[in-house]
Amino acid sequence: MIKNNMGNFKFIALNHQEFDGLDDLSEQELSERDIVRIKVDTYPGFPCRITLEDAEIGEDVFLLNYNYHSAHSPYKASGPVFIRNNSKTKDYPINEIPEMFLHRCLSLRAYDENGMMQKADVLEGNRLKDKIEDFFNDEKIDYLHIHNAKPGCFNCVVKKVQNADQ
Repeated sequence: MIKNNMGNFKFIALNHQEFDGLDDLSEQELSERDIVRIKVDTYPGFPCRITLEDAEIGEDVFLLNYNYHSAHSPYKASGPVFIRNNSKTKDYPINEIPEMFLHRCLSLRAYDENGMMQKADVLEGNRLKDKIEDFFNDEKIDYLHIHNAKPGCFNCVVKKVQNADQ
């Protein structure tokens, strides 16, 4: 994990409660919902959006479409995400970057309070902290989205935190 001593930010994983009951569905029920159950066979390679960790070889994950940006703007979006089976949402401390981001090529998208993209960049994960700080130094930027650059899949939201005690 990397700690930031400059600005304050928080990584927000998806809420596991949105995905409760997936394991109870049959393969046909999953298929009817356009969800695929996959046995992880590569590490890293299956980044879970509720733990912000790469799933381990042998674990089951669900691949499904998720509405990750419901803003009332032209940037409204949904796309595929991996969800680990039977996992709980991991809460990351302020200014902590989950390890799974450090070894990926990432796309960072910066939005204002109206859901309008103001900036974007592609970078290696080991440069993520500096880019988050750079984007959040702009007063117009309210939150960030991190995507995996090559497949383009959404990972998580990063929120600007005004007070480190939040």
